Amino acid sequence: MSESTATSTPKLRQKGRLMSASEIERTLVRLAHEIVEKNDGGRNLGLVGIKRRGVPLAQRLAALIAKIEKHPIDTGVLDISFYRDDLSTAGPRPTVTAGELGFDIAGRDIVLCDDVLYTGRTIRAALDALFSHGRPRSVQLLVLIDRGHRELPIQATFTGRTIPTSRREIIEVKLNEIDSDEQVLLVELAD
Repeated sequence: MSESTATSTPKLRQKGRLMSASEIERTLVRLAHEIVEKNDGGRNLGLVGIKRRGVPLAQRLAALIAKIEKHPIDTGVLDISFYRDDLSTAGPRPTVTAGELGFDIAGRDIVLCDDVLYTGRTIRAALDALFSHGRPRSVQLLVLIDRGHRELPIQATFTGRTIPTSRREIIEVKLNEIDSDEQVLLVELAD
């Protein structure tokens, strides 16, 4: 392959580590307790992770809440790729069946889980995808990191950490289940 046809990936420079593995774990324990408190327990609760890194976050939180509440918590996986507003609108939209989520959300209190909240567009797409599966009683948003720069009126109900960033900076969340690494990094586009 010639140099002109090779795709160039942006160069990133690590600025610092924002969270270690133990800090992520402590943050999830705190968030699990906040979820239980806000929802008067976990009887009607379901956690839905947005693919990719929202899924292991939802699963870890469900396990923590199950220990607190002494009963299992339903978890589901939400793939929002067909609901993104930044993808081409040409061609037919694929249909998504309710069985793909993993459990019935109708009438349930749903906590939507994602790793980083940025513009809000991912969450808007996730809400569209979620409501295609049924009508929950309530939807709350949990994010590990809120980095600001919202373009839509979306706010997290539960936030692990708020990290103000510039538009050149990127938050990289690494989770063992996906990355075989566990930390949150702040990186910047290098010139």
